[in-house]
Amino acid sequence: MPNTTPEHDERMATMTFSSVYPHYVTKVEKKGRTIGELHEVIEWLTGFDESKIIDLIAEKVTFKTFFEKAKLNPNAPLIKGVICGYRIEEIETPLTQQVRFLDKLVDELAKGRKMEKILRKA
Repeated sequence: MPNTTPEHDERMATMTFSSVYPHYVTKVEKKGRTIGELHEVIEWLTGFDESKIIDLIAEKVTFKTFFEKAKLNPNAPLIKGVICGYRIEEIETPLTQQVRFLDKLVDELAKGRKMEKILRKA
């Protein structure tokens, strides 16, 4: 599987969190999960509580800024697998990998995985 291209990485960096967030909400709600659970997953990965998530959406921050402000969970590297055709653990660009970590967590939530599994608890 090919690694990401510089163009792909740039697209990830400049995409706004606020443009993707509604898709996350739709994806999880369609599968019977809640916005609260979505926020729990985002908080686990980034350290952002619900009010900070709302602020970042209002500020229309890019994913680059979003992850610069985040305190990435030390267990984030345990997130593995394929998302959008890329094997997460093989993505070389840290920001692109972080965006895919978030995508994968949202995906697992939508697929009905148990929260303790999603949050990489023992």
